[in-house]
Amino acid sequence: MSADGQARSHWFDDEAGPVVRPYAMTRGRTSHAAQHRLDLIAVVVTEPHAGDPERDPTLSPEHVEIVGLCRDAPQSVAELSAELDLPIGVVRVLVGDLVDAGLVHVNRPVPPAELPDESILRDVISGLRAL
Repeated sequence: MSADGQARSHWFDDEAGPVVRPYAMTRGRTSHAAQHRLDLIAVVVTEPHAGDPERDPTLSPEHVEIVGLCRDAPQSVAELSAELDLPIGVVRVLVGDLVDAGLVHVNRPVPPAELPDESILRDVISGLRAL
Protein backbone atom coordinates (compact mmCIF):
# COMPACT_ATOMS: atom_id res chain seq x y z
CA MET A 1 0.00 0.00 0.00
CA SER A 2 1.20 3.50 -0.79
CA ALA A 3 0.93 6.46 1.57
CA ASP A 4 -2.47 7.40 0.12
CA GLY A 5 -3.87 3.93 0.89
CA GLN A 6 -3.97 2.59 -2.67
CA ALA A 7 -2.31 -0.70 -3.55
CA ARG A 8 0.64 -0.39 -5.93
CA SER A 9 1.96 -2.90 -8.39
CA HIS A 10 4.80 -5.04 -7.01
CA TRP A 11 6.83 -3.95 -10.07
CA PHE A 12 7.09 -0.38 -8.79
CA ASP A 13 8.99 0.90 -5.76
CA ASP A 14 8.07 4.45 -4.68
CA GLU A 15 11.70 5.34 -3.97
CA ALA A 16 13.51 3.35 -6.67
CA GLY A 17 11.01 3.48 -9.54
CA PRO A 18 10.41 0.50 -11.83
CA VAL A 19 11.92 -2.75 -10.58
CA VAL A 20 12.23 -4.53 -13.95
CA ARG A 21 15.84 -5.52 -14.45
CA PRO A 22 17.60 -4.65 -17.72
CA TYR A 23 18.25 -8.31 -18.50
CA ALA A 24 14.49 -8.90 -18.46
CA MET A 25 14.11 -6.35 -21.28
CA THR A 26 16.65 -8.23 -23.37
CA ARG A 27 15.35 -11.70 -22.39
CA GLY A 28 18.64 -12.47 -20.69
CA ARG A 29 20.83 -11.53 -23.67
CA THR A 30 23.87 -9.38 -23.07
CA SER A 31 24.87 -8.94 -26.70
CA HIS A 32 23.47 -9.13 -30.19
CA ALA A 33 24.97 -10.30 -33.48
CA ALA A 34 24.88 -6.71 -34.78
CA GLN A 35 26.52 -5.37 -31.63
CA HIS A 36 29.94 -4.98 -33.24
CA ARG A 37 28.40 -2.28 -35.46
CA LEU A 38 26.70 -0.40 -32.65
CA ASP A 39 29.26 1.91 -31.11
CA LEU A 40 28.13 4.91 -29.08
CA ILE A 41 27.98 7.31 -32.01
CA ALA A 42 26.31 4.95 -34.48
CA VAL A 43 23.11 6.63 -35.69
CA VAL A 44 19.82 4.70 -35.63
CA VAL A 45 17.28 5.63 -38.32
CA THR A 46 13.71 4.33 -38.62
CA GLU A 47 13.00 2.61 -41.93
CA PRO A 48 10.38 4.48 -44.00
CA HIS A 49 8.24 1.31 -44.34
CA ALA A 50 8.40 0.55 -40.60
CA GLY A 51 4.65 0.96 -40.20
CA ASP A 52 3.18 0.87 -36.70
CA PRO A 53 5.45 -1.08 -34.33
CA GLU A 54 2.83 -0.86 -31.57
CA ARG A 55 0.81 -3.51 -33.42
CA ASP A 56 3.66 -6.02 -33.32
CA PRO A 57 3.15 -8.25 -30.27
CA THR A 58 6.79 -9.42 -30.36
CA LEU A 59 8.11 -5.94 -29.56
CA SER A 60 8.53 -4.60 -26.06
CA PRO A 61 7.51 -1.05 -25.08
CA GLU A 62 11.20 -0.14 -25.21
CA HIS A 63 11.46 -1.37 -28.81
CA VAL A 64 8.42 0.73 -29.74
CA GLU A 65 9.86 3.77 -27.99
CA ILE A 66 13.18 3.45 -29.85
CA VAL A 67 11.36 3.33 -33.20
CA GLY A 68 9.31 6.38 -32.21
CA LEU A 69 12.33 8.39 -31.09
CA CYS A 70 14.23 7.57 -34.28
CA ARG A 71 11.18 8.35 -36.44
CA ASP A 72 11.16 11.92 -35.10
CA ALA A 73 14.90 12.35 -35.73
CA PRO A 74 17.82 9.94 -36.16
CA GLN A 75 19.42 9.22 -32.77
CA SER A 76 22.82 7.91 -31.75
CA VAL A 77 23.01 4.83 -29.54
CA ALA A 78 24.29 7.08 -26.72
CA GLU A 79 21.34 9.48 -27.14
CA LEU A 80 18.87 6.60 -27.04
CA SER A 81 20.49 5.25 -23.89
CA ALA A 82 20.21 8.65 -22.21
CA GLU A 83 16.66 9.31 -23.42
CA LEU A 84 15.39 5.89 -22.32
CA ASP A 85 17.49 5.89 -19.12
CA LEU A 86 18.79 2.41 -20.00
CA PRO A 87 22.32 0.99 -20.00
CA ILE A 88 24.16 1.10 -23.34
CA GLY A 89 24.33 -2.72 -23.46
CA VAL A 90 20.55 -3.01 -23.22
CA VAL A 91 20.03 -0.39 -25.95
CA ARG A 92 22.48 -2.20 -28.23
CA VAL A 93 20.55 -5.48 -27.86
CA LEU A 94 17.18 -3.77 -28.43
CA VAL A 95 18.46 -1.88 -31.50
CA GLY A 96 19.90 -5.14 -32.85
CA ASP A 97 16.45 -6.72 -32.53
CA LEU A 98 14.93 -3.81 -34.46
CA VAL A 99 17.57 -4.10 -37.20
CA ASP A 100 16.75 -7.81 -37.53
CA ALA A 101 13.04 -6.95 -37.75
CA GLY A 102 13.73 -4.41 -40.52
CA LEU A 103 12.29 -1.51 -38.52
CA VAL A 104 15.50 0.52 -38.25
CA HIS A 105 18.93 0.68 -39.84
CA VAL A 106 22.20 1.89 -38.41
CA ASN A 107 24.53 4.41 -40.04
CA ARG A 108 28.02 3.90 -38.77
CA PRO A 109 30.45 6.78 -38.64
CA VAL A 110 33.44 6.63 -40.95
CA PRO A 111 36.48 5.31 -39.05
CA PRO A 112 39.23 7.96 -38.74
CA ALA A 113 41.62 5.73 -40.69
CA GLU A 114 39.31 5.90 -43.71
CA LEU A 115 38.92 9.69 -43.72
CA PRO A 116 40.90 11.61 -46.32
CA ASP A 117 44.11 13.23 -45.17
CA GLU A 118 43.71 16.91 -44.26
CA SER A 119 46.55 17.91 -46.59
CA ILE A 120 44.70 16.34 -49.55
CA LEU A 121 41.60 18.34 -48.72
CA ARG A 122 43.65 21.56 -48.52
CA ASP A 123 45.22 20.79 -51.92
CA VAL A 124 41.74 20.27 -53.42
CA ILE A 125 40.52 23.57 -51.98
CA SER A 126 43.60 25.37 -53.28
CA GLY A 127 43.08 23.82 -56.71
CA LEU A 128 39.44 24.92 -56.77
CA ARG A 129 40.36 28.45 -55.77
CA ALA A 130 42.95 28.56 -58.57
CA LEU A 131 40.23 27.87 -61.15
